[in-house]
Amino acid sequence: MTSLAEIVAALRVEDEAWHGAIPTTWQQGRTAYGGLSAALALHAAKRVEPDLPPLRSAQVSFIGPLSGAVTIRATKLRRGRNAAFVQADVTSDAGLGLRATFVFMAPIASGIALDQGSAPRFALPGPDTKTFHGMSAVPFTQNFELVDRRDGLGAAEWLRWVRLRERDGLDPEVAFMAVADCLPPAAIKLAEGLVPLSSMTWLVNLVRPPATTDGWWLLHAAADHAKDGASSQRMAIWNADGAAVAEQMQSVAIFA
Repeated sequence: MTSLAEIVAALRVEDEAWHGAIPTTWQQGRTAYGGLSAALALHAAKRVEPDLPPLRSAQVSFIGPLSGAVTIRATKLRRGRNAAFVQADVTSDAGLGLRATFVFMAPIASGIALDQGSAPRFALPGPDTKTFHGMSAVPFTQNFELVDRRDGLGAAEWLRWVRLRERDGLDPEVAFMAVADCLPPAAIKLAEGLVPLSSMTWLVNLVRPPATTDGWWLLHAAADHAKDGASSQRMAIWNADGAAVAEQMQSVAIFA
């Protein structure tokens, strides 16, 4: 398998754009795994200017399929005293596949402090914990180590420990973006067997810098609504210490 670090290292700059390739081992159906596409977009966005502040938010639209050779173009939309907005488009032979707007924001002094959303009880995997690598029918899952909680969940809810199998040499924010989309849509648990689906939009708000221990992240997703072929779900991510790192929302088309 080709690791995320190898994919990023192979990117080259030409004509003010980044060019690379998505291996088949990172596909899900006829398109690339969304977390990988978003991670590549973030890699390009972070190089628009050399001194961008930390990533604070990502708004991602999955517009069309991405596979094989891809081109990434990143553009600064605006930079103020504290925040910078950067747009990144990822295209392949099929056209525009992903458009993301990343917000980079430096910490500022504030008298407001609120830290809620404690992590669900689910023990951190240890050296002897049995992990799995998804299904061969969904190739990108083979790039991760996964541990699912099986009990005490709702009918349309996931709780899973996730980490990249190959993590060395990665920018922490880029690695985090690749992990953050790893859960299947929660509403898929209501279907009978595998059905076609497609993420449409994805919002990620980081509440602290993405740092964890041994690469482990605790991911949660729960669908609140699923009707007429579309679902809306809430998502959250905690690090290995149980500290909240990101809150998310996602809209998914489910053809079942």
